[in-house]
Amino acid sequence: MNDASVLDLPQSLDDVLSLTARDRAAVDELITERLHSDIVLVNQISQYIIGGGGKRLRPLVHLLAARAAGYEGSDHLQMAAIIEFIHTATLLHDDVVDESSRRRGKETAHRIWGNAASVLVGDFLYSRSFQLMVELDQLQVMRILADTTNTIAEGEVLQLMQMGNAELDRDAYFQVISDKTACLFAASARLGGVLAKRGDSVNDALAEFGLLLGQAFQITDDVLDYRADGEALGKSLGDDLAEGKVTLPLILAMQRVDEETRQSIAAMIEAGGSPDHERVRLLMESVGALDAAMDEARALGQRARECLRLLDHGPERQALEVLVDYAVDRSR
Repeated sequence: MNDASVLDLPQSLDDVLSLTARDRAAVDELITERLHSDIVLVNQISQYIIGGGGKRLRPLVHLLAARAAGYEGSDHLQMAAIIEFIHTATLLHDDVVDESSRRRGKETAHRIWGNAASVLVGDFLYSRSFQLMVELDQLQVMRILADTTNTIAEGEVLQLMQMGNAELDRDAYFQVISDKTACLFAASARLGGVLAKRGDSVNDALAEFGLLLGQAFQITDDVLDYRADGEALGKSLGDDLAEGKVTLPLILAMQRVDEETRQSIAAMIEAGGSPDHERVRLLMESVGALDAAMDEARALGQRARECLRLLDHGPERQALEVLVDYAVDRSR
């Protein structure tokens, strides 16, 4: 690869967005068209959350994976819309379950329209995604996405069961984030290879890339819940702690403090959480738990990059590597 071609490769998220601008515009147009319902409230809520910003990272992973795997058709556009509908449905349901007040810097839908409307419109988005799947008429695609949505639902239930569990360990934490978050990243990447009709080795490598990317992304999110600026992050900080949700930074912190402090944190978690975000954040910083969690996220990101070795070098493969950088450094 000569120097000129190296310079043409994407180096930042803005470069990735420029590279995919045409495909993303086509996906946005398809989303707008297929969101339409004769029910006014469905349109209002769907458009509110779909149009509420966000990088649409999961559809972006799919668009890039498909092109990086050599796909030259247009079905990846519909697939990206399906992925976005599934993800948006999970957001609507998550915000109701978690009683979240902000999403992407805006008031959550359930705070405006109520829990019932948000849950039912989430169901609409799930069912619309399956209508779009059927149109593609590919059994393998439907199987992957059906399995993925089922896994996400199981992950949601598992997380609910673990709320207030001060004994949650690393393995259980990784199961939650893999099922709830990372599996949709994995499916998004794998489906790129499926559309390109690549073999199992490439498809499995893409799925592993997506899984590791999703895990790194979620761990970073969990760190940012204690460390970020609320306005920049677009959601309320300290939600995890207030809800009694045990994430990797808290697990690492409890391993690094004395027994009396550990028991104090455990009691707080088991009581259903605490609003004392600043005290716990300072404790995490003092024992290096937040930095250690970010080290794990970066290590997962490096493993994700290694999964891309089966793909040809080119702008789309490089763009996937840039997404890994973004997953663990949201300032990029």
